[in-house]
Amino acid sequence: MSLQLSAIASSISPSATLGLNATVTQLRSQGVDVISLGAGEPDFDTPYHIRQAAKEAIDAGKTRYTDVSGIPELRKAIVDHIFEHKKLRYEPDEIIVSSGAKQAIVLALQAILDPQDEVILPSPYWISYTEMIKIAGGKPVFISTTPDTDFLPTPEQLAAAVTEHTKAIIINSPNNPSGAVYSEETLKRLAKILKDKESEYGHDIFLISDEPYREIVFDGKKAPYPAAYYDNTLTCYSFSKSLSLPGERIGYIAVSPTATDADILAVICGQISRGIGHNCPASTPQLGVAKVIDETSDLSVYEINRNIIYDTLVDLGYTVTKPGGTFYIMPKCMEEDSVAFCNKAKEYDLILVPTDGFGAPGFFRMAYCIDTEKVKRAMDVMRKFTEECYK
Repeated sequence: MSLQLSAIASSISPSATLGLNATVTQLRSQGVDVISLGAGEPDFDTPYHIRQAAKEAIDAGKTRYTDVSGIPELRKAIVDHIFEHKKLRYEPDEIIVSSGAKQAIVLALQAILDPQDEVILPSPYWISYTEMIKIAGGKPVFISTTPDTDFLPTPEQLAAAVTEHTKAIIINSPNNPSGAVYSEETLKRLAKILKDKESEYGHDIFLISDEPYREIVFDGKKAPYPAAYYDNTLTCYSFSKSLSLPGERIGYIAVSPTATDADILAVICGQISRGIGHNCPASTPQLGVAKVIDETSDLSVYEINRNIIYDTLVDLGYTVTKPGGTFYIMPKCMEEDSVAFCNKAKEYDLILVPTDGFGAPGFFRMAYCIDTEKVKRAMDVMRKFTEECYK
């Protein structure tokens, strides 16, 4: 292993949610009735007709290697879906099917970054971004946000963060872990800042838009599509949440047709995928997703769960911003040390995630991608825990 990779590896800590998952599994094996609001994995069966679509592909023997960029049927389906719902016309060659959004982001970063290029990360951010940037040779630059701005960066913060070394910014809307949704107005301001800075510094600045939760938006709203506002956008998506099939690991990167050298970027992403040993996504999930691309699981339960949790937290005196989307909520802890707070909750067999690793110390994340009966039980325990420890 190179010295650079050794240094990166030594700085990587295990995912908080993976560690908690192991704790949950261990406790349940001991007969403990633990309630987990830790993992962001839908606790629902994949709908029958979605499973059936993949099964039909297996039965038909569609188990061969696919093109490194994905099967033509799925790439064409993605293009048609984006045009129908977002009114942007991509070509299939601008779509690279990936093993979930995580691989899509890795490909995007590896394709555009040179050593020491800066990538802006508004906090809170998904926990893996920082190491993805470092492994691609880049340097993360952080913008801190607060509940006062609904956990969104201000125009002043964005403008100040962009330097001559900035190559990209990563946004995640709706956001894990806060549930914040970037508004159309915010995206327009962001686009103008990036365009102005591109002109000032004389080089491209890319917007990497991480969108695995874009269908999970509340109060009758829809999440605006960032690529509609900024030319140099690389859209990274996963079907794990919308179709409730996280273990199938199917997503994609869409290189905006207006991006600089869009055709070359797409080819580069495919070559990087092959070069890092990935070769191609699994064939049968691709064929299955292609048949159901315009459908989703029943996502209405998430808004029901959000309302129950938010109302309970407010009643208990927590400082909390109401999520606009996802299946996460990020309240402020009742004490400064979020790890200590979550460890106390664990004594009540309630699993919460401290958000220090998400760039938001002093808060904790609750994932409510479980059935509503479990949410109600969790809130009963949350009330008992809070009243006994902090009242």
